[in-house]
Amino acid sequence: MLSQILSCAIIGIEAHVVEVEVDISNGLPAFTMVGLPEATVKESKDRVKSAIGNSGYYFPYERITVNLAPANIRKEGTGFDLPIAVGILAATNVISWELMEQFLFLGELSLDGRVKPVNGALPMAIGTKRAGLKGVILPKANAHEAAVIEDITVIGIDHLKELVDYCRGLADISPTKINLEKLFHQQTQNANDFSEVKGQENVKRALEVAASGGHNVIMIGPPGSGKTMMAKRLATILPPICFDEAIETTQIYSVSGLLRKSDALVTQRPFRSPHHTISDAGLIGGGHSPKPGEVSLAHNGVLFLDELAEFKKNVLEVLRQPIEDQSVTISRAAISVTYPSIFTLVAAMNPCPCGYLGDPNHDCRCSSQQIHRYRSKISGPLMDRIDIHVDVPAVSYKELKNEAQSESSEVIRKRVADARFIQAKRFKDEKIYCNAQMSQKLLQQHCQLDDSSYKLLETASDKLGLSARAFHRIIKIARTIADLDQMDSIQPQHIAEAIQYRSLDRSQVAV
Repeated sequence: MLSQILSCAIIGIEAHVVEVEVDISNGLPAFTMVGLPEATVKESKDRVKSAIGNSGYYFPYERITVNLAPANIRKEGTGFDLPIAVGILAATNVISWELMEQFLFLGELSLDGRVKPVNGALPMAIGTKRAGLKGVILPKANAHEAAVIEDITVIGIDHLKELVDYCRGLADISPTKINLEKLFHQQTQNANDFSEVKGQENVKRALEVAASGGHNVIMIGPPGSGKTMMAKRLATILPPICFDEAIETTQIYSVSGLLRKSDALVTQRPFRSPHHTISDAGLIGGGHSPKPGEVSLAHNGVLFLDELAEFKKNVLEVLRQPIEDQSVTISRAAISVTYPSIFTLVAAMNPCPCGYLGDPNHDCRCSSQQIHRYRSKISGPLMDRIDIHVDVPAVSYKELKNEAQSESSEVIRKRVADARFIQAKRFKDEKIYCNAQMSQKLLQQHCQLDDSSYKLLETASDKLGLSARAFHRIIKIARTIADLDQMDSIQPQHIAEAIQYRSLDRSQVAV
C-alpha cells in the first residue's frame, strides 16, 4: 500500500515542499528511508514506531520504505516524524491520506505519541501559501506562529491520536487565529530611555541621524563617558517595525529556535550585543548545517559591538561583506544558504589602550606605537563602511549634577519616524526602507546637490582624503539630515553637519 504526505525542508529561511512517500509491501520486516535524510531524520523511525504503538494503533511488521522527494534536497531535523507517522497510518488504512493532500505536516513525536514543537513553523506556513495549499497541521505550540500568515488553515495538535480522530471526523479542531493588529499594539515597556543620559547632546544628535537613516555609527571615547549606555538606548528611538520586516526577522528566529514560546511574531526591533570573544562563525553564521549568526539575528535591528578593538581582527573583517551586501552567504561542500542581514551597526571603542587619550581629567600612559597598534585592529576598509564617526567626551560633574530633564526617547522617536516616513514614500517602488540602503543609481536620483554644497564637499574631500565610499556616505547622511529638517533638497548646512560625522577621516586621528 502506498501513501503520499506533504511536508517541507527548511534551507536557510526558505521552505521547500517535500513529498513523503510511504510504501508497505510484503517481505522481511525492515524500515528503509531514502531521499538524502540526515542522521536526525533517520532516527525518526524508532520514534515513529513507538509513537504509533503507544497511541493504540497497529504498526506493520512488513517492509516499509519511506522516500523523501525530491532526493536532491537535504532533509534534516525532527520535523519529519509526524508526516512519516501519518504516511504509515494512511498506508495501513487507519486514515485516508487523500483528505490530507492539501495540507503540509510538520512535527516531532515523543515515544508516547505526543507532538513536540519544531523550528521553522513560520517559513513552513509561508511555503504552504506560496505552494497554493490549503493549510498546515503542526504542533499546537507552533500554531500561533504559523497563524500570522493569512489565507491558510492552521491546525495545531498535541497528540497523534488527536490527529487521527480529526482525520476520521471524530474530533473537531478549530483553526488557530491570530489578531495581528493586537499583536503589534502589544508594545513592551522599555526600561531604557534617552532622558536618563546627562549631557552628550552632540552624540545624541548623531544617534538620531543614525536611527533616521539606518546609518552605521562608531563612538570613540574614554571609559565611563556613556557609550554603552547610549548604544543600548538607540533601539528605543528606532521607528516601529512594519509587518514585512517582522516576518523577515521572525523567519530567522524561527529557524534558529530562538523565538519565544509566547511570541507569534517578533514585533520589536532586535538588539544584539555579542561578546568580543565571539568567533567569526558565531558572528556571521556557519556550522556543518549552516545556522544564522549575530548579523542575521540583528536583521532589521541593531548590532552593537562594544569594545570594538578587542574583537579578533579576522572576526571584524568578515563584517565587511554583510554590511555592503545586506546579506550573508554561507557555503559548504553540500549546501549554500543565504541569510538577510540588514542592520544598523553601532560600535564603541576607547581612543587608546588605556582609554584616556584626549581626556582632560586623566593622563594617557600609551605610547604612539601602542596607540597605532591598538587602532590598526580596525582596518581602513571596515571603518570606511561605518557612516558616522562621533567622539564621546567625558561627562563633567556639572552635567551630571544638572537636574534638567533631557529629551525622552519618545520625543526623539517621533522625529525619527517622521523622517523614515519621508523615506518610505521616496522608496515606495524600491525594495529598501531607508537612506543608508540607497544604491548609486538612487543616490544620483534623490541626492542632487547645488554648487555651494558640491564646493563644500570637494574641499572636505581634498583635506580629509576621503575615499569614494566615504564621499557617497556623507551625501547619504546629508540626505537624512535634510529629511529630519523636512526639506526636499540637501542644503550646505546639511553637508557641513554630515562632514562633522567623519572625525576618523581626519589625518590626526586616522586609523
